[in-house]
Amino acid sequence: MKTAEMRLLSTSELEAKLADAREELMNLRFQVVNGQLTDTSRLKQTRRLIARFVTILAERESAGKEGA
Repeated sequence: MKTAEMRLLSTSELEAKLADAREELMNLRFQVVNGQLTDTSRLKQTRRLIARFVTILAERESAGKEGA
């Protein structure tokens, strides 16, 4: 999902997708420990996806405080 597509989502949708991404990261970490994960680049991709979600949510929170 591209950043522009993320910005079109509502805050509740972003928070839900963030929770899903964090759960996926946890599952990937378990797979690494057990030796089941062959594509380790998914860890980096998932961490960056989480960072994008957090950044967009922080921007919205900051914009809300400035507007008040």
